[in-house]
Amino acid sequence: MLLEQQVFNVKGMNYSIRSAEEKDAGELSSLRVQIDGETENMDREQGEAYIDEAGFAGIIRVDAQKPRNLFLVAVVQGRIVGYARCEGVGLKRFAHKVEFGVCVAREFWGYGIGKKLLEISIHWADTAGVEKMTLNVLGTNEKAVELYKKVGFEVEGIMRRDRMHTDGQFYDTIVMGRFRSRA
Repeated sequence: MLLEQQVFNVKGMNYSIRSAEEKDAGELSSLRVQIDGETENMDREQGEAYIDEAGFAGIIRVDAQKPRNLFLVAVVQGRIVGYARCEGVGLKRFAHKVEFGVCVAREFWGYGIGKKLLEISIHWADTAGVEKMTLNVLGTNEKAVELYKKVGFEVEGIMRRDRMHTDGQFYDTIVMGRFRSRA
């Protein structure tokens, strides 16, 4: 699914959010590796499950054609600094829901980019008839959990000792879900 570009100004910084385009694939590949190395909040360590330019181009192409998929990018001065995806499932029993994921380069934290990507994704999901959005979040990422709760997500479960980080410690994953707003 494709969405029109939207422009925002926060704390004196202009940024836009738009649907990903195939020409973004190389930059997205590099950004994903960068972000994975900047925070422990992601599922991967830096370089793991690498997606090259061709891989991202394929994902973008498929997402643009599927009505239950959405791939957004956040752009500052012509540079992609974050992205979000909603991915639906082709199975009929799960066709009512999408899984949401988001990431923003550390240099651009604090400008509301991740929150805006989330809000636009929620609006898209509600208007597209998606009944449920799901996500997984690192149990220690309290700021993200609170943001998700503020926009209507609920904790549906906790996967105990679900991941082990480079510090050798186990961490929980919180499973959250949000049902469509029927305004």
